[in-house]
Amino acid sequence: MKILIKNCNLVSMTEERKKYEENIDILINNETIEKVDKNIDIKDYDKLIDATGKVVMPGLINTHTHIPMSIFRDTLDGYGLQEWLNDRIWPMEDKLNEEDIYYASLLSCIEMIKTGTTCFNDQYFMTNAIISAATKVGIRAHCTRTLMDISGDIEERLEELEKLINKYLNSDMVTINVGIHSLYTCTKECVERAVDLAKKYNLYVHMHFAENSNEIEDIKKLHNTNNPINLLEKYFKDIHLVLAHCVKIKKEEMQSLKTLDINVAHCPISNLKLGCGIAKINDFIKNEINVSLGTDGQGSGNNLDMFEVMSYTALLQKGINEDATLLPAYEVLKMATINGAKALNKESKIGSIKEGKNADLIIVNLKSEKTEPVNDVFSNLVYNARGNNVETSIINGKIVMENRKTNIQNEEEIYNKCKTIISSLA
Repeated sequence: MKILIKNCNLVSMTEERKKYEENIDILINNETIEKVDKNIDIKDYDKLIDATGKVVMPGLINTHTHIPMSIFRDTLDGYGLQEWLNDRIWPMEDKLNEEDIYYASLLSCIEMIKTGTTCFNDQYFMTNAIISAATKVGIRAHCTRTLMDISGDIEERLEELEKLINKYLNSDMVTINVGIHSLYTCTKECVERAVDLAKKYNLYVHMHFAENSNEIEDIKKLHNTNNPINLLEKYFKDIHLVLAHCVKIKKEEMQSLKTLDINVAHCPISNLKLGCGIAKINDFIKNEINVSLGTDGQGSGNNLDMFEVMSYTALLQKGINEDATLLPAYEVLKMATINGAKALNKESKIGSIKEGKNADLIIVNLKSEKTEPVNDVFSNLVYNARGNNVETSIINGKIVMENRKTNIQNEEEIYNKCKTIISSLA
């Protein structure tokens, strides 16, 4: 299928083009961006989209989330992280079945494409149900079977993960990674075997790390170490790492991280709501450590709106550092797009609008009471736009939402199903 987008205002996130260009056309041929230029003149297209006055930009990439947790939205108030997990979430998760996971994931996939996310990096269990939901909606999925062994044997979980890896080795839309829950829930054996699996299949590792002070102390006790950073150096020296949170990493520890292949998935809203603190994102950037963005699950992150995450990211760093010049809006847009692609080892395929790349892009309408007048398009996208400004989402060359309407026919039924699931767990 050929899709021709006409007269857009382009934010391509490429180094080769200007940061912002007006009156640009984009030709999509099947899953690929074939041409980006002014006045593309062809007759043999299947779909014409008039994007006059609208912004076309790469789809947003959520590098840390737990999409079946849509049903746990707003279950956190008044809890710290460990109490919330131990006393509320894990007991309810033990009762979930594959159908529950499927519908909860379906709800999140709809939320993501309606708010401009075209690719997500998930960590959960019953992964086939998550992938089925992502496939139905048409969103790009990075998934795993989360590994942890403080509560039991690791063999079954490792076997399940390796089966997933082999099943989706050649998939365009589904990528499997090695998901280690955390160093406070995984013993030395679990970590070493997970790393062996990552090396065997040349996969990246996705892991929670240094989210709060209690976690740091738990890691020290479980692994008999004075500093969890030492464990990163010990176990992950030759591994591409996506570390979620990294709130409790000190400035003097940054030099050690620079020697590793580390990508930080910053989740500011979840970190705030859980009372964890605020990650020193500007210090990571100064040390040339790639920073991407995530929402976490809706239980702690409220929602999956990456536009909201961008706003919090920029405002918090300016505030805690008392420096309004930090994190220009364009740099934050990079975190939500091309930096996310780099974190997931997909920068050659997604994260920017460039000829030859996969057609993962969104059309954003900034004509609203919150976004007019548009004095600076980058600042407007970061600070004023929200997910509902996204009109159209295209993933791998397929239109999954157009003019705010998805291809899912029974959205109301899905919402009601998720209400029933959480009611049965409470």
